[in-house]
Amino acid sequence: MKFYLISDNTDTQMGMRLTGIEGTVVHTPEEVSCALDRAMQMEDVGIVLMTELAVSQCREKVYEYKLTRKTPLIVEIPDRHATAKISDTISEYLAEAVGIHL
Repeated sequence: MKFYLISDNTDTQMGMRLTGIEGTVVHTPEEVSCALDRAMQMEDVGIVLMTELAVSQCREKVYEYKLTRKTPLIVEIPDRHATAKISDTISEYLAEAVGIHL
């Protein structure tokens, strides 16, 4: 199983490529949505890494995939701007998915 990156900036993509992780750079909600659909269909991808901004551009689709698909796993990663706290994102996801508020 491989990782696949969906990023909003080339710096993150270049850093991940140095570790052997392929991916794509997207800028619009439509590009993010199409890239996510493609990644979810890749049989050899086990984990899809997405930067915070990419996730924020199509959050509903990301949550839908997380709730309905076992694989690949979608993981939100901070980018070089690191605007959100990952623990807050996880708390929001739990609250929306199962009604638990932390």
